[in-house]
Amino acid sequence: MTGAPPLLVGLVSDTHGLFDPRLRDLFSGCGLILHAGDVVRRPVLEELRRIAPVRAVRGNNDLGPEFEDLPEIAVVGVGDVTAVLVHQVGTPEHPYPEVRRALSRHRASLLVFGHSHRPLASLRDGILHVNPGSAGPRRFRLPRSAGLIELHGSAAEVRLVDLASPDLSLLEPALRCELGGEGAGARRW
Repeated sequence: MTGAPPLLVGLVSDTHGLFDPRLRDLFSGCGLILHAGDVVRRPVLEELRRIAPVRAVRGNNDLGPEFEDLPEIAVVGVGDVTAVLVHQVGTPEHPYPEVRRALSRHRASLLVFGHSHRPLASLRDGILHVNPGSAGPRRFRLPRSAGLIELHGSAAEVRLVDLASPDLSLLEPALRCELGGEGAGARRW
């Protein structure tokens, strides 16, 4: 751990045109918000920018000229960590070739993605994979969710939050891990 204060980052995806006002409370204190695509309506990004700076990528539903400025893949420096932000990853076990190349080329230790609407936080080969789920309209039986990652140097804690719960409760215990290197590991509590 470094002596720097922790960095809190909001994680959101698949808003599909809906800005949930609860994101204001959840992301309060964040230094950055990462949106993993399927924004659908530009005002969602404007609302998020009122909370903190936003980096976003284009999802498969982000059509038209208003989303041409959003890249399909973004590499983002987040404190001591390099993150790759993308909408469609393939699967965490078998990412698309362009995602694998970006992770390798930039020596990223954090992969943030969306598309499936299924919240996920797991550590694979020293890379933290996080899908914050969908903060948009509820689909299927999947929860409406978003996430937070707190970084202390290369130490990370990920919390995936149920946006439908009155107290923004966790969907599962927080995942704490050390990113990259030989000491990389994860545990939940």
